[in-house]
Amino acid sequence: MARDQVRSGATKLHLLGVICGIAAGAWLGGAEAPTKLVLAGLSPFTVSLCMVAGVFVARWTFPTLLRGTSYVFTDLRSKPHLIVWAILAGALWAVGNTLTVFAIRNVGLAVAFPLWNTNCLIGILWGCLLFRELRGASATNWLKVIGGAVAIVAAAIMLGFSLLHGASGADGKQSTHAVAGLLAALGASFMWGTMYVPYKKAYLSGMNPLSFVTVFTIGELITMFTLAITLGGGVTHIRQELINAKGVLFWLFLGGFCWVVGDLFQQYATKYIGIGRGIPLSNTNQLWGLAWGALVFGELANADRTHVLLVVGGSIIMILGALAISTAAASSEEHHSTDMALNRECQHYGLNYEQTRLSLVGLGESSTTGARRWWDYLIVAVAVCIFVALGRWAQIPAITMNMRWVIGLSAVSLVFLAGAGWRLWRDTGFF
Repeated sequence: MARDQVRSGATKLHLLGVICGIAAGAWLGGAEAPTKLVLAGLSPFTVSLCMVAGVFVARWTFPTLLRGTSYVFTDLRSKPHLIVWAILAGALWAVGNTLTVFAIRNVGLAVAFPLWNTNCLIGILWGCLLFRELRGASATNWLKVIGGAVAIVAAAIMLGFSLLHGASGADGKQSTHAVAGLLAALGASFMWGTMYVPYKKAYLSGMNPLSFVTVFTIGELITMFTLAITLGGGVTHIRQELINAKGVLFWLFLGGFCWVVGDLFQQYATKYIGIGRGIPLSNTNQLWGLAWGALVFGELANADRTHVLLVVGGSIIMILGALAISTAAASSEEHHSTDMALNRECQHYGLNYEQTRLSLVGLGESSTTGARRWWDYLIVAVAVCIFVALGRWAQIPAITMNMRWVIGLSAVSLVFLAGAGWRLWRDTGFF
């Protein structure tokens, strides 16, 4: 009976995973827009530290709102081996996010986004090697995945050429900065592609994404604070930068908040359709990065036709490759392969197979919301107060922006949030 439920639930939740992946793309893309503030004089380490602080606040607030801390801690106590994996994932995220800030500073959002989104190739590799993803897949599905991967690599090469084409200057400094930005984006790709290994282990063990991100953020904050004080000039320098830039702290915290929304959707996509499909689909965030960079910040306003064609063409090809991968729906043979990987995890960590398998497709027994405690309301109140206080200091950054596009892109993102959030609640109760 449980196995029939699993098969039916897996089929039903494939569409949900796709919807979550698309919503993740919108919010992950918009979350990087505030990092353009690095051009306003802040160091990349300070920008990333502020974003991680915003992430820390949001990652504790959302699980508290949706499930309650009692449920989260019960989930963590039942799977203590995953706490270390969650901290490791947070550390990888913090390093990757810092590299993206360097990439944005040197080459801009419109180009950096597609480059670091080659992380889906790393994710596909780890999914196949460690979790038996795509084992037993049909020839059509393999063609979609391999063809999509080739398209992503081709697009990355096009974007690399666009960097070199756009670089100029007799002293070679602009070209050097472009290459540095390219390497930073690719480094972020590796960090974020590897980060999905702990994600997958968590969901094979039946952990709720809301519980996972609660511990995840501890690894983020510790790693980012360490990077800031060791490589960013020390505590005194970082503190002075924060004091001088208090007018923009709200926007960086907001960027971290938006990233949490996108990452939660991405984690649900990873849970329901796997690394090899969920990550490429969420990598449509590059379309949103291109939109924010070109339409809001005018990054391509002075670019020549060749540069524009390389950036736009590369982005389109990469999106098509990601969509080809994501539409390769898992067959019954692939589900059997997943069962084998799940059984291995259960035997290794002493978990109940049937209960864990049901939780993997949102049918677990503990899918009801935990009881709220007084501290749950306190956590939410503190988070709101932090954003209100930062909002009172907030100033419009001294960066040219098209406000009509800011409003339009923000409105579309809210539509994705409402639609995907409602579907996730209806089908799984955020489990």
